[in-house]
Parts: sequence; structure tokens; C-alpha cells
Amino acid sequence: MQITMLGTGHAMVTECYNTCFALEESNHYFLVDGGGGSTILRQLKHAGINGKDIKHIFVTHKHIDHLTGIIWMIRTICQSMNQGEYEGEVLIYAHAELTEMIYEISNMLLQKKETRLLGERVHLIPVSDGDEVEILGRRTTFFDIQSTKAKQYGFCMYLENDEKLTCCGDEPYKECERKYVQGSKWLMHEAFCLYREADLFRPYEKQHSTVREACQTAERLGVKNLLLYHTEDHHIKERKKLYHAEGSQYFHGRLYIPDDLERLVL
Repeated sequence: MQITMLGTGHAMVTECYNTCFALEESNHYFLVDGGGGSTILRQLKHAGINGKDIKHIFVTHKHIDHLTGIIWMIRTICQSMNQGEYEGEVLIYAHAELTEMIYEISNMLLQKKETRLLGERVHLIPVSDGDEVEILGRRTTFFDIQSTKAKQYGFCMYLENDEKLTCCGDEPYKECERKYVQGSKWLMHEAFCLYREADLFRPYEKQHSTVREACQTAERLGVKNLLLYHTEDHHIKERKKLYHAEGSQYFHGRLYIPDDLERLVL
């Protein structure tokens, strides 16, 4: 299995795209979030990912830097279906409030020839805390991260030998997530900025964490590989070096700070 980071930045970045990514197994894709706009289509193109191969999509929460690109994905997939170029169906998972919102926005903004496919071949599937589905042949559990900003879900995907890939959304780890995060082979965790620059970027006001804190969490919970995303972009050219220098003081597994369009083998 591989992961392609289509975007790595927080909501207001201009030097990279908003955080979203795709997991791939045997040329089938699971898209997680869509970023803030039509740039999702550009990122998929430059990553060499054909939208016709995306059969599963998960939307973590309603913030525009995660949601708006999904509307573009629905439009693109529906157009491909109408042209006879998309085989089968697409399943879009989100919590119930969000599936309703996606349905309403799609009907307000897209054409009837596209929205007629909602419920027919484009399925909006509401998920609750602890729900399990199979995605890319892997058992996947969705969980409520108990955000106080906007309802948000993460997920845990089981790899070979019951190893776990866990995504905590774009907020700091909470104890309610322990059974998913602890011992994960891969943990995807936000890191808004360096700890030494917390006064500059004020991550705590936005309910985000720093590199240091994300790494301390991963170390404490026995994570093997830590992938940091949803960052500021002021240090975009030196981000890898600076974040790794700070993070490696607190986390002794493998630490990844990917750039947009970077692909990793899991």
C-alpha cells in the first residue's frame, strides 16, 4: 500500500495545498478529504491518479479546507459517469450531519444531470463512532475525535498482521482515541508549527499542536512511524529539516514530514 500526500498545509496556506491524501492498493484509491477547491483536480493529475480509480472517499469534517474540494470530486466523477468513463459506484463516507451538508451543497451548486446520480451511483454513507467498513480490502474503523470546534472523525485502517494506520484528523490526539492510536505502525497527526514558534503561529488558539507535542504523543503511545501534516507554510522550503530537527528530539521512530505530491510506501 502507498500513500500520496496531495496537500500538507493548513487552511490558509498559499505555498502548498490544504491537507488531503490518497491511499492506494492495486490501482484502487481511497481519497481522504479534498482540500479547499478545484486544485484537488490539479493535484490528482500531477500525482498520476486517475479520478476514475477512486472508489472510496472519506470527509473528516465540514471546514472548507477539507470539504470544498469534495464537491469538485463529485462533479468530476458524475461527469465521468455520464460520459460512460467511470465504472461502478463511489462511496463517500462522513458523519451524518456532514453527509446531509454535502448532499445539499451538491444540489445547490451542481447541475441536475450530475446530482441525479446522488443515491444512484454516488452514495453518501453516514458513519457513526466505531463503525467498520472494508476499504481497499482492509478493515477500517471510523471514530469521533470529540472535537469542540466542528464534529470530526478520524479512521483506523488495519494493514497486514493487524498493524494499524491511524489518522487523527486535524486536531491534537485525545485520550478517546487511545485504542486506535496506541501501537500504530503509522500515525498521521497534525503539527501546526514548531514548538519554539508557538507564540508566532498560536496553534493552541486554533486547537492545534506543535511538532514537539505531536512527537511526544507518538513516542508515549508506541507509534513506529509518524507522519506530520496540516502545517504552516512560512518555512515550506526548510520545513522538512526544521521539523525533523525538533521532532527527532522527542520521537525515536521514523519521522516523516512530506511535501505536497510526495508518495510513501507503507
